[in-house]
Amino acid sequence: MYAPVGMAGGVVIDGNPTALARTYVDGLGVRELYVADLDAIDRGPRALQSGCIADIASLGVPVWVDAGTSTVDDSLRVLQTGASIVVVGLETLRSLDVLGEICSALGRASVAFSLDVRDGAPVVVPNADHAAATAVSIAATAVAMGVQTMVVLDIARVGTGAGIDLVLIAEVRAAAPEVALFAGGGVRGPSDLATLGRVGCRGALVATALLSGAVKV
Repeated sequence: MYAPVGMAGGVVIDGNPTALARTYVDGLGVRELYVADLDAIDRGPRALQSGCIADIASLGVPVWVDAGTSTVDDSLRVLQTGASIVVVGLETLRSLDVLGEICSALGRASVAFSLDVRDGAPVVVPNADHAAATAVSIAATAVAMGVQTMVVLDIARVGTGAGIDLVLIAEVRAAAPEVALFAGGGVRGPSDLATLGRVGCRGALVATALLSGAVKV
């Protein structure tokens, strides 16, 4: 897991993910957390920061965990850390069929599919079965695989305050009308959140705008 450096509620957090999570929960009133274990995403499941995730889960709010999982076994290990939702990211999947297997094994309510894009283009591993697919077609296939919760995450916009790609969000909403849809990357403030609600999103991933005070819970 990366070492976060930030300021929340006037307190500087340096290198302690659990302390930062506690500040979000106790200081800012956040009632659900999204944890990206970058060690596991970059280096594989053996790098999973199980203890740290368990500590964050002990704060008593639901925790979504993205740990680069791409198999049923890896997904189960993440769930065993105390995660409420296992996030299966497009960026680590070689086949969307595996997504269906994970949904079946864990139960659809315990899985969220992260449709990872960079400036609107899907982020995929080399030689993935879906390497030539569009973001919208991948969204539709994910629904066919059993996904009922989906996050459209534009990696290029994370931390930039550049705003959300509303065109892509609307296209995904049309292709997957029944899923609980979330958006991440670039949220600037309350007006962005209101707009996302109008185009059919149930929620958004927000970090920078919370730390800066642009968004208040």
